[in-house]
Amino acid sequence: MYLGEQKSEPLVSIITIAYNSATNIEATIKSVLAQTYPHIEYIVIDGGSTDGTADIIGSYANQIKYWVSEKDRGISHAFNKGLAKASGEIIGLLNASDIYMPDTITIAVNALQDADIAYGDLRYEKKGDFIFTQKGDHRLLKKEMSVNHPTVFIKSKWYKEYGCFDEQLRCAMDYDLLLRFYLKGAAFVNTNKQMAVMSLDGMSDANWLLGCRETLRIKNKYIPQAKLIHQLYFIKHTSAISISRLLNRLGMGSLLKYYRSRFAALRKSYDLPK
Repeated sequence: MYLGEQKSEPLVSIITIAYNSATNIEATIKSVLAQTYPHIEYIVIDGGSTDGTADIIGSYANQIKYWVSEKDRGISHAFNKGLAKASGEIIGLLNASDIYMPDTITIAVNALQDADIAYGDLRYEKKGDFIFTQKGDHRLLKKEMSVNHPTVFIKSKWYKEYGCFDEQLRCAMDYDLLLRFYLKGAAFVNTNKQMAVMSLDGMSDANWLLGCRETLRIKNKYIPQAKLIHQLYFIKHTSAISISRLLNRLGMGSLLKYYRSRFAALRKSYDLPK
């Protein structure tokens, strides 16, 4: 799918990966097709779904540049298959069940005039209900996955020069990629605008501990001189998540929302060094 013919505007490739996502893939597709930016190619990689996902994707075939439904070797492999088909100067990745805000791609293209990677705020929902808005900060990448991946747009030259997704990772492949690019000197820009919505019902929520373990392994790989600090942070982080999940099970989610809002306010007022 190409929208618009203005050569002065860079082509943006959007890649969606899906597997058995019949309940939410259409909302994801529509959010891409509704973008106000005029020069997009859309690529959809389905992992051989058996629930009707492929039929839904196929119904939009005339608005999608490339799509396929076949078995793959996991999320990283699916992303890499999409990247191999992408020809845009800028690339965004949007999982099935996540959606873009209407002006997201326009915001990203404008932000990337003087940067390599753009990102913004992410709205979290669960079963359609608002939970909280997550701010991003690339300056914290050495500690944690501090950039909201559904809001990320990267100039394609970075994939070509420094590689794509590590297919040995099941959950934290986005952190591995962004930390690698960060340490290689990529210029990040925070738009400070809400750019996407993510559902907390997906794989990243269900496999949080595996994601934390992979994150620890990634930090030890790229910053081996700080292994002890990484281990201590891992203990602190996983303990905090465990307590949060326990409070949710006990029906104390409102308390969590309060502390999240307080933390967001404190973080916003704290002037981190660049």
